[in-house]
Amino acid sequence: MFGEGNSIPRAKYGGNMAHSDPNISSTLTEEDFAMRNSSASVGGQAFYDPSRLSGEGSPMTMSPWNQTSMFAKSPWSQVEENSGPQNGLIGSLVREEGHIYSLAASGELLYTGSDSKNIRVWKNLKEYAAFKSSSGLVKAIIISGEKIFTGHQDGKIRVWKVSQKNPSDHKRAGTLPTLKDIFKSSINPNNYVEGRGRRRALWIKHSDAVSCLSLTEDKLLLYSASWDRTLKVWRIADSKCLESLNVHDDAVNSVVASVEGLVFTGSADGTVKVWKREVKGKATKHTLLESLLKQECAVTALAVTAAGTVVYCGSSDGMVNFWERKGKLTHGGVLKGHKLTVLCLVAVGSMVFSGSADKTICVWRREGAVHTCLSVLTGHTGPVKCLAAEEDNESSKNGDRQWIVYSGSLDKSIKVWRVSEMAADRNAVAMMQQQFMNDSDSVPSDRSFSSSNRATSGKRP
Repeated sequence: MFGEGNSIPRAKYGGNMAHSDPNISSTLTEEDFAMRNSSASVGGQAFYDPSRLSGEGSPMTMSPWNQTSMFAKSPWSQVEENSGPQNGLIGSLVREEGHIYSLAASGELLYTGSDSKNIRVWKNLKEYAAFKSSSGLVKAIIISGEKIFTGHQDGKIRVWKVSQKNPSDHKRAGTLPTLKDIFKSSINPNNYVEGRGRRRALWIKHSDAVSCLSLTEDKLLLYSASWDRTLKVWRIADSKCLESLNVHDDAVNSVVASVEGLVFTGSADGTVKVWKREVKGKATKHTLLESLLKQECAVTALAVTAAGTVVYCGSSDGMVNFWERKGKLTHGGVLKGHKLTVLCLVAVGSMVFSGSADKTICVWRREGAVHTCLSVLTGHTGPVKCLAAEEDNESSKNGDRQWIVYSGSLDKSIKVWRVSEMAADRNAVAMMQQQFMNDSDSVPSDRSFSSSNRATSGKRP
């Protein structure tokens, strides 16, 4: 359910790698967002085109990041806007301590991670608790009961527990892999594999940043994926690493565990792969079932519906591909609502939320294979890096199902939105659709860029 807390995904352009620097100022102009000038603009981009392949979009601008925060004058601010539109902003949470890279919601609590190494806990739009890791900015957060797992830039997964005596107190409960397992594995030379920079490393350890985390439906297994191109499988009960798979040819940007033992991985190599989990005795083994997508641009985000019937894939070209599962997975079409990289996706109920480097969040409602963009949420002044959503039970009692959506951005803020499933004004949607199509006609495709114009590889952020 939660938006994957991966780092700024490494994007692929025509076979060459590029690593976007979040400190580069934006190349976007005011004209780019002339039609998105309110906290919840109706419409946005709302059409479904199964003939459009995501690889046909224009490559992501090399410098989409704008770090000028609207809260720069205050180290702490909180905004209440309860009188806003139905799809609108409830409030903003800001601590001037770093870009927001990850978040996860659990009941009335919201956990957020930033490059300050702090994990903060929020309750009712106020800071409730905080705890800090010793190193490595927080790229992913996932919650399993009283345990909180965080993935970090330094390649480690840290485990935290909530104190039973004081719910606001969080204590470090360990690290994956455990020191005991590292020591036992290090004795056997066969446990070493080629790691980052061709250095030998233990197979149970990630040798690069942990970009994303996901739990199985029964919450017995934890998946971690990394820029080291591997997917690791952890048994939560005893913190054992059961398996490590070399799943992609480049950085893994997203992993999502689904029903019936299926696991989806998306990578900077432009592919989405489907893995099947099988348990044989005490052994857990994953095998590759199929590749859903292979394209020039990077896969940057994944989401799967709770029933596992629809899979969504966001890419660095701003497109969201989706597949429907009816016995087998078949391509359903493309959602075109963003001009820059899709950095995060969430699928809950009949709703899909997509956050982008263009600073907006598109709100989609699914009816069968048809997706309607109900609104485009604007207000962030930096790329929307992570999303989470939970049903608003109180508001949904009136017959209109509503959701509370949390968005974290590289503008150092978290915004809280209330979103309704009610249909948007269709005239406004049609106008926005036409405007987007007119804008798209003036954007060149990947094929119009010569090799000399493509982005070359650089250092990771």
